[in-house]
Amino acid sequence: MAVPKKKMSRSRTRRRKAEWKLSRSGTSTCPQCHSPKLPHRACPNCGTYRGREITVTE
Repeated sequence: MAVPKKKMSRSRTRRRKAEWKLSRSGTSTCPQCHSPKLPHRACPNCGTYRGREITVTE
């Protein structure tokens, strides 16, 4: 079984863990009203998704 010979320093461990970052999700534009929206979700401005009206907005 593999066992480390030396103790890994805190800075080395933290540097490795610092690379695990969340990336921002990209935004797309609504084809109806051209406002920015999250992909694969209904538009919060006009309430359409894939050409169909999903939610009623005022």
